[in-house]
Amino acid sequence: MTTRDGKTMTHARAAAEGTLGIEFCGEWHHPAPGTTFSVGRDADLTVDTNQYLHRRLLAFDADGDLWWMSNTGQSISVSIATPDGAYQAVLGPGARVPLVFPELTVMFSAGAYTYELGVRNQAASFTGRDVQATTDVGDGSTTIGAVSLTPSQRLLLIALCEPILRGGMVGASQLPSSAAAAARLGWPLTTFNRKLDNVCDKLDREGVQGLRGGVGKLATNRRARLVEHAILSRLVTPQDLGLLQAAAATSEKSTR
Repeated sequence: MTTRDGKTMTHARAAAEGTLGIEFCGEWHHPAPGTTFSVGRDADLTVDTNQYLHRRLLAFDADGDLWWMSNTGQSISVSIATPDGAYQAVLGPGARVPLVFPELTVMFSAGAYTYELGVRNQAASFTGRDVQATTDVGDGSTTIGAVSLTPSQRLLLIALCEPILRGGMVGASQLPSSAAAAARLGWPLTTFNRKLDNVCDKLDREGVQGLRGGVGKLATNRRARLVEHAILSRLVTPQDLGLLQAAAATSEKSTR
């Protein structure tokens, strides 16, 4: 029996020895070697009916001796990272990456929603420790070192990431607008936008992609990319939510 790429099923099965698991909202899916498993709005794994999400955004298949993930969409970039945040990459439309780590977190945004998948590859041999810290590997993937944030910059990130942090990254989360995040912090919108610019500029200098403005770069896309990076590189964690509560309480007292 041959696959759609003309490879024999035996070769594909040997290539993908071990089980690949893809998790969404607590449900696991296990693609069969020799087939292509799709993820999107109308796919093998349908994550949402969101009209801004491609019908098929991701494809998983075995090729050679590896499992691969491909971005088959036309306009949505996909962020991936190891669970410890040591390795992170941005997979643009048409790009393909081998799944060499045992576990990866995959995030992408469509419209006002951000989605998260878990990927587990039992046949993989690398770990996050195998990647040297703060190294740019030159193909859109980077390892993330420590980034110094001011207290107000950290609060901004926590406010933007709050729905995901509170939801435990279990599927889909709606991103707050800049106005909603500013209100949560008790800041004027102009202050929030200025600090958002500062955070994006700082991370852009560190090599984080997708945070620069320009023609066709919508504010929603920039916020979504910032949230993906902050979550995947563990710049903010659920343990930081207490800082947001304290800031909101202080702001409420000052307005009384």
